[in-house]
Amino acid sequence: MQTLAQEKTLTGQNKGFRTGKDEILKLWEKARTEECYLEHADSVPIIRFHAFDHLGFVNAAFSTRYGGVSTGCFAELNLGFDRGDSKENVRENYRLFCESMGVNTEILVLSDQVHETEIAAVTEEDTCKGKVKKTLKGIDGLITDRKNVCLATSYADCVPLFFADPVKKVIASSHAGWRGTAAKMGQKTVNQMQKQFGCTKQDIIAVIGPSICQNCYEVSQDVADAFAKQYTKEQMAEIMFCSNTAEKKYQLDLWQANALQLKDAGLLAEHIHISGICTCCNSRLLFSHRASHGKRGNLNGFIQMTAASPVQ
Repeated sequence: MQTLAQEKTLTGQNKGFRTGKDEILKLWEKARTEECYLEHADSVPIIRFHAFDHLGFVNAAFSTRYGGVSTGCFAELNLGFDRGDSKENVRENYRLFCESMGVNTEILVLSDQVHETEIAAVTEEDTCKGKVKKTLKGIDGLITDRKNVCLATSYADCVPLFFADPVKKVIASSHAGWRGTAAKMGQKTVNQMQKQFGCTKQDIIAVIGPSICQNCYEVSQDVADAFAKQYTKEQMAEIMFCSNTAEKKYQLDLWQANALQLKDAGLLAEHIHISGICTCCNSRLLFSHRASHGKRGNLNGFIQMTAASPVQ
């Protein structure tokens, strides 16, 4: 018996695109910001970032829920292998998205993210090659200076951090939930770009991708305490406020928390871009763990160099 993914591939019909272009554009109008734009709304939608457009060597994209073959709570474009969806459907979803983005799935690097701060410098040896699968374990940050490598990291409220150095021709992608943000994942990624590839921090351009906003992100006292150990009192006032004194609940701004640490890391303020798209506010367009109470697929961020690096 053919799987749903195989049926769609064999027929060549876009039966998986159950949501029409008009509906997707309507959802996008609610989510859109000046930092982002949408491509291919009539097939496999792709969110792009204006911050990278002028560089000329970066192909970066972020997925939505649409344009894939998955069903149920995974509908339509689930890119997570560990959510309960069939592997055949997930692999087909990767193929469809990568085709829309203009990337061969064989050059993807996928890691098993664990909400820590391990960062790996990767090459062609770490790519999927013949079969889309996770090739690295326990890695939340990826860096490369290679053209034939596309870094892919998964999200469903956590913060995607994308980096590009236009001088050294180096790119990076890091996953930062509250634990990663409190542990300064973004700052550590920048430090590794400098240490391993000689990047100058003032040259690096960063994008803080679609993720949960402060209004949607209520956290408890232990989370507040973790951030208080890493951020100054002045910074804490910028990223957190108490929303329920009796129950000691706080609203945490992960976007600003990451922006502040990247500035502290040495990036220029004008090189730090916040996409401003909330996954939870826009849970019909994007998968959100909090909005779905865990019944959801995964989004992915992708970043690839499209011009040869001087270091090969």
